[in-house]
Amino acid sequence: MNSKVSFKTLNRPKLVDDVVNQLQKKISDGELKHGDKIPTEPELMEQFGVGRSTIREAVRVLVHAGLLEKRQGFGTFLTADPIIHEPLVHRLRRAELLEVYEVRKMLELDISRLAAERRSEKDLEHMRTALDQRLQALDNDDTAAYLNADIAFHLAVAVASQNSIAADLYRTFSSVLLDALHMLAKDQNVHEHHHLFHENLYLAIRDKDVSAAEHWTLQNLNGTVGQLRKFLNQD
Repeated sequence: MNSKVSFKTLNRPKLVDDVVNQLQKKISDGELKHGDKIPTEPELMEQFGVGRSTIREAVRVLVHAGLLEKRQGFGTFLTADPIIHEPLVHRLRRAELLEVYEVRKMLELDISRLAAERRSEKDLEHMRTALDQRLQALDNDDTAAYLNADIAFHLAVAVASQNSIAADLYRTFSSVLLDALHMLAKDQNVHEHHHLFHENLYLAIRDKDVSAAEHWTLQNLNGTVGQLRKFLNQD
């Protein structure tokens, strides 16, 4: 057992998710290394302040994800060469929102560059329709329609990259992003719509201006991350 690893007591709902999150973070941060034995059930129960069923379910989730393996009579270990079988959308929902947005930035920068290089007239039509719907929803103060149109616009940009993997990754991200945007939109003191940024991104892709597409993608995402930090009180 790695006696140097310790965890924080939990006092919030969704205890299984919280235990999974902390265990996964120890693995991601390297505090638990390949082949290490994790603390026993009683030790985890004491450190987390939860019952046996919560610990067992959390371990089951990570075993199913391919991160842990149970060895009868010996305990539970971090797999020697872990391959994560957990669906990406589940992993994203366990991540910190700022982590999700950092990865979103990496993904969207390349997507916008490829879209500016490869977009078709049909792609532009889809982007224009989504932007018009986004603006109309804003005028109607229809938050749900506005957020759905926002995601539709960014997905249209991903499709315009002509890279099917990038488009599929963005579809997976979109469900988690939509949840985050709903939270942000509830706080009118924090949330801004950045409509000009979106319009300029569309124009850059229309004009096949790669550098401008990257610029306006950064402007939009940096603005959203700033809003998110304020929402999470991290500024």
